[in-house]
Amino acid sequence: MERDFSLPGRSPVIAENGMAATSHPLGTMTAIQVLREGGNAIDAALAASATLCVVEPVATGIGGDCFAIVAEPDGTLHGLNASGRASMSTDADAVRARGIAAIPEFDALAVTVPGALAGWEALSTRFGTMGFNRLFADAIRYGEEGFAVHSRVAADWQRVEKDLAADPGARLHYLKDGNAPKAGQRMRQAALAGVLRKVARGGPKAFYEGEIAAEIAATVRAGGGFMEEADLAACEIDWVEPIGTTHGGQRLNEIPPNGQGITALIMLNLLEVLDAKRLRRDSAERWHMWIEAGRLAYAARDAFVSDPASMDMPVETLLSRDFAETLAAQFDPERRNDSLVMPKPPGADTTYLTVVDRDRRAVSFINSLYHGMGSRIVTSKSGVTLHNRGACFTLEQGHPNELGPGKRPLHTIIPAMATSDKGATLSFGVMGGAYQPMGHAHAFTDIVVGGMDPQAAADQPRLFWDAEGILRAETGISTEVRDGLEARGHAVQPAEVPHGGAQLIAIDHDSGFLLGGSDPRKDGHAAGW
Repeated sequence: MERDFSLPGRSPVIAENGMAATSHPLGTMTAIQVLREGGNAIDAALAASATLCVVEPVATGIGGDCFAIVAEPDGTLHGLNASGRASMSTDADAVRARGIAAIPEFDALAVTVPGALAGWEALSTRFGTMGFNRLFADAIRYGEEGFAVHSRVAADWQRVEKDLAADPGARLHYLKDGNAPKAGQRMRQAALAGVLRKVARGGPKAFYEGEIAAEIAATVRAGGGFMEEADLAACEIDWVEPIGTTHGGQRLNEIPPNGQGITALIMLNLLEVLDAKRLRRDSAERWHMWIEAGRLAYAARDAFVSDPASMDMPVETLLSRDFAETLAAQFDPERRNDSLVMPKPPGADTTYLTVVDRDRRAVSFINSLYHGMGSRIVTSKSGVTLHNRGACFTLEQGHPNELGPGKRPLHTIIPAMATSDKGATLSFGVMGGAYQPMGHAHAFTDIVVGGMDPQAAADQPRLFWDAEGILRAETGISTEVRDGLEARGHAVQPAEVPHGGAQLIAIDHDSGFLLGGSDPRKDGHAAGW
């Protein structure tokens, strides 16, 4: 696919010795510097994530969770689930007794144990070559000396300003003279830098035990949530076997539940059954099929996906051809299926990054607070933003994803890795809450089936539903497509904010080069050398 150089846009980055793609220029610079100093992809990814926790704090932080897929040079895959659990003191009946029917999104009840730092330590111990002292150096410097707030970060910060002003810790650490910082302003995160210094010296134990842990637990309990110091001290990660499905001659690999990556795989299986590739990429017919396949896959997610210990439906069943054919029978090429319960789109703020090193070790890495600034509760002394991942639990009694002690909730953040018989071929992710499975299926098929380069795939216009089921179309969706969707029973309106943000690195085993792309919807870029 050739680019029209007279239109706005950019070419993919092509390099040989290593590459990083992140959502912020400072994150990409940190990763590249670590690679050039001799660090590997895991070192670079962890360093970049630490930097992003400081300079892109609305979307990510050490008070959140992370997931990763690591591809070794021989193609062996390793999955990491570093999502935290609900407190062992959690009591769903007590919550329902308060008259609460659904967990409030921005409330201490939505705070679960942050798993990110435990995940960073696990990745570093197993695959890394550099200590946190080096990897956190940029993040600490930006926190103490300050950094320039970039445009997309400023816009996201502005959207949560009112809620930040209502929380004492958030107001102290994340507002400037009572306001969200504007693009180009200098912002410091001195308290967060202090926490990173402690973790660099003493490891994540300095976060999960002692003064910081005590403050986190006390803050959550003071807000009416469930959290004990023992819950933080007991935080553990899981190494998991990625799950996947083959489409277009390559395999898309995802982290298994409690993550929603299985939703993208169900979508691909549906598109295989429906033979989506026969339809023109930018046609209303194709978009209708994509949306309806997405609604079917997401409905399956909402019904079945949870902490694997409480899932009633086996993963193998959800990924079977029979299940895809059962779902496909509910698709009408001429009409929206109004009988489907509309899946609710969860929050949409996350940072995803990917790094590939000179040995062709690749890491697909995602770290998130869930909604913008998570629960919007920040510890007053340590400046740690607490995520609100527990809002993904349900209070429906007997549901596999019901709130419960020690459980992991349904999780939205999902890294992806495509493979062939040559090994890893594409390390990528698409941020954006519930949009992520749809974004994975789109990007994967655009590259593997449609032949696009990573940057072209990131640039494609997007369309996704909102909480009312209205399709929100980005500017690039044509009038022909909008009219065709409305004729099939869909309500279509302009998107108020862009959908998601992708970072992608393709590994061309024939040429030996890496090709990187970075979403224009974010501030970042891909770089390599």
